[in-house]
Amino acid sequence: MNSGIIEAERQDYRVITGWVTEGAAVLELGCGGGELLQMLGRQKHAAVSGIEIDESYIFTCVSRGLSVAHQDIDDGLSEYADEAFDFVIINQCLQELRKPYIVLSEALRVGRRAIIGFPNFAHYSARLQLAAQGRAPVTAALPYQWYDTPNLHFLSIRDFYEYCGKNNISIERQFFLAGNKQVRFWPNLLAYSAIYQISRSRPALLQ
Repeated sequence: MNSGIIEAERQDYRVITGWVTEGAAVLELGCGGGELLQMLGRQKHAAVSGIEIDESYIFTCVSRGLSVAHQDIDDGLSEYADEAFDFVIINQCLQELRKPYIVLSEALRVGRRAIIGFPNFAHYSARLQLAAQGRAPVTAALPYQWYDTPNLHFLSIRDFYEYCGKNNISIERQFFLAGNKQVRFWPNLLAYSAIYQISRSRPALLQ
């Protein structure tokens, strides 16, 4: 996973690294080649591990000295205890999951906090393409044609915000990006991607 990440990825990494506390226990779901995990280990001395389904990425992670399990996160995280990690990260692959609601619920069970990053389907460029051309949009954050996209779900910043409200999920931090620049106003219209730090204080009521 972790495919289709735009130029702002490095800025995503810097934001996420800034949120993770020193020496934290971190699990990244869909960790790709382990670049973010490696950064967290080096800069925050975090105890890092990952889960990835693509075997080629597994080999890359191993070459970096990372502990990564070969597993489909859509099947859940039953082998991990409640609050086994300080942070669970799902960065730029939420939209590729078959069962994102299960993965989010499990992330908030095994982690005290979760950090979620995803492309914003409601960016104005996507809206203009749909309205003016009547075609599935191709943007910097969603750079695929309809026939070869790995994305199964197309969510917006507003969609995620409403999901958290319905499911008793607290949004602790948020950061919005357009390229490498922070978006401070009208993020659902102007941001290519979003990053959230979330937690759960009450039992979930999944819709």
